[in-house]
Amino acid sequence: MSPSLFNFVDARDKFTASARHSLVGKSSKPLVNVFNQFPGNEAEKKTTLDQALRAVLGDQIVERKENCDEYLSLIYLSIDAVTEGICSPTTPFLLLGDVLDCLPLDQCDKIFSFVEENVSTWKSNSFYTAGKNYLLRMCNDLLRRLSKSQNTVFCGRIQLFLARLFPLSEKSGLNLQSQFNLENITVFNKNEQESTFGQKHTEEKEDGMEVEEGEMGEEDTPAPCSIPIDYNLYRKFWTLQDYFRNPVQCYDKFSWMTFLKFSDETLAVFKSYKLDDMQVSKRKLEELRASGGEHVYFAKFLTSEKLMDLQLSDSNFRRHILLQYLILFQYLKGQVKFKSSSCVLNDDQTTWIEETTQLVFQLLKEIPPDGDKFATMVEVSHDLRILSLSDTSRGYSLGRVPVRRALGPLVTRRMTVDDKVKRPTRKRQAPEDFLGKGPDSKIFMGNDELTRLWNLNHDNMEACKSDSREFMPPLDEFFAEAIEQADPTNMVEDEYKAVRNPNYGWRALRLLSRRSPHFFQPTNQKFKSLADYLDSMVSKLAKELPKDIPSEEIKTGEEDDDDNGDNLLKDSNDSPGIQSKMVTNQQMDDIAAKLGAQWKSLASHLEMKAAELREIETDSEDLDMQAKLLLVAWQDREGSQATVETLVAALGAAGFPEIADNLSEA
Repeated sequence: MSPSLFNFVDARDKFTASARHSLVGKSSKPLVNVFNQFPGNEAEKKTTLDQALRAVLGDQIVERKENCDEYLSLIYLSIDAVTEGICSPTTPFLLLGDVLDCLPLDQCDKIFSFVEENVSTWKSNSFYTAGKNYLLRMCNDLLRRLSKSQNTVFCGRIQLFLARLFPLSEKSGLNLQSQFNLENITVFNKNEQESTFGQKHTEEKEDGMEVEEGEMGEEDTPAPCSIPIDYNLYRKFWTLQDYFRNPVQCYDKFSWMTFLKFSDETLAVFKSYKLDDMQVSKRKLEELRASGGEHVYFAKFLTSEKLMDLQLSDSNFRRHILLQYLILFQYLKGQVKFKSSSCVLNDDQTTWIEETTQLVFQLLKEIPPDGDKFATMVEVSHDLRILSLSDTSRGYSLGRVPVRRALGPLVTRRMTVDDKVKRPTRKRQAPEDFLGKGPDSKIFMGNDELTRLWNLNHDNMEACKSDSREFMPPLDEFFAEAIEQADPTNMVEDEYKAVRNPNYGWRALRLLSRRSPHFFQPTNQKFKSLADYLDSMVSKLAKELPKDIPSEEIKTGEEDDDDNGDNLLKDSNDSPGIQSKMVTNQQMDDIAAKLGAQWKSLASHLEMKAAELREIETDSEDLDMQAKLLLVAWQDREGSQATVETLVAALGAAGFPEIADNLSEA
């Protein structure tokens, strides 16, 4: 056995023993002590500890521990190890994946509860980047194992967890092209010869079929349905689900006529045979109200012919169908980004939809229990376009597992007596940092430049009256930097020129309008951007500047007349100091080494946000590197304004006069 292999095995054994000891004591300190005492490379020790933790988990799984607390204790230990910096950030997610792959679904439910409770941990900086793909894969694997019809609650919890974990801009959770879930097909009997309608179910009972345990007894069976149900009604009713699944069919003339005919017959049945007339089981209704109005609904329809009479007698089932109509109508009438230009309703279709919408609301009011309140809530949602398919159908396919975006069965909450239609009120106050009440008393305006300008003075009205604001720089001083950058011998790339800076651009326009006659002269040139216009103005102004301003011939590659401003002035004089010097990389290294642990004192004078400081501390633990990152972030934000003069002023204000003097003398 080679020495390197022996060291790895020895380290793994020690880490494994230490991990078991930490599990018993419910503390990560023994593991941290062994990690610090054991010699070796930091990365190698982390890899060895990762293997040791997975080995401990493997032993637990082999022992077939039914108590999930022991698995969770090990995962908690791995989270603490990541926080202490002795373990890879991906280890907790690998352990979770191993546990869920090896446990039955009932125990996976308990493990996933732990995952849900710690969503804030997974979203933290230490875990999110490393673990988001592992969590997504883990959830998708769980969804493949779960039954969509029997484990609907568990599937919904997984989807909600993914919605909390990923931001709304996550592409894996967006239906960017407004596609419908065409795979959600409602299967029903389409062969009339195989239909069971007309057969007498009593003959089956006479043959000796007994009611099994769990089936409906006589007291649970509702009164016989008075609706004349036959195969034609059954076929037309379930055919409508295909239109709800793919509403684009309604724009086809033939498909619309079919949809119109089937809808009229279905709604006529709902209108003619009300639930009150069918003597809905009062005992069931009373039990439902006594339980607080809560009930469990399946998100998928059952299309058995034997259930048709029971479904039409169920209030919740009717509400599902009527809500599907409302969502479909809003899609047909709404403006959707990816809807084809040919998808337009004619006047007859629009009139029928408006009339049918009123009928649907009337039917919702007639459905017990609390039909009026339910219809009122739906009407408010309809007015606010909450039910609009044009907004919600293209919403999510969380975790790359498409949610039912078409107009399938909806899961609704049964309303209670206390539900009221209220105008939403604002309950949460604005954050303190926005109001300027935080520790740094700064008001954030959503833009770095606006924030800097707004916080130059605590009393902005007094600042506007200040005499120092009555200042207008001369043209030669303001445009000296732009003229020097336009000189091809300086080889300044276009993206780094001052005229490309929007802040510089609007100030240049204001100054030109006040002090340059060229601003009001007509021209035949067409400029694509403000920067192109300023380039032309710089060419004209270069001819008029004093001789001590650097203005060597600026060539544009074209030979036009002077009126178009393409021929620039020749001048060989050079005057350094007009353009402020940019801070070099070597200067930032020297300043960072001198600042050290005191770099945060300079951060406030460079107007860095608290979030940026936290990010700097996360990126590196070395104090000199943190100071260097501060200066780099400041330079990236300020761009051409990150000059030596600005940094010297900030260093002096922060209490580093010696560093400021050395920088100014360099």
